Amino acid sequence: MNRCHGTRRNGERCTQTVEPPNAYCWHHAPERAEERRRAASKAGRSKPNRELPSIKALLEDLTERVLSGDLETGPAAVANQLINTRLRALEQERKVGELEDVLARLDALEEKQSQSQGNLMKGRNRW
Repeated sequence: MNRCHGTRRNGERCTQTVEPPNAYCWHHAPERAEERRRAASKAGRSKPNRELPSIKALLEDLTERVLSGDLETGPAAVANQLINTRLRALEQERKVGELEDVLARLDALEEKQSQSQGNLMKGRNRW
């Protein structure tokens, strides 16, 4: 078993062991960069949006103030429209992120397919 040739963020050499012929661990292997990026992207999407709790609290406060008579319905309606616009923008961001992830995965699959088709053609030429 060999040590990974990668370097950590602090400049020290990675201490992970690798089996020959590999020179890098999963965290440092250049051919795994896209896979690491996708994993990080999935992790980021799995966390709920941090703005949602504050929006829910804002809506709750708005509702309570209207029902208690502290806020007139006209300004409350405008505030509600602005909150809905914010929610639509958050949803749009989520959809764009998902689409980017799907496109990256599709590109990786197409690349893998073209490589395997190239390997099949090479194998046919040998015979």
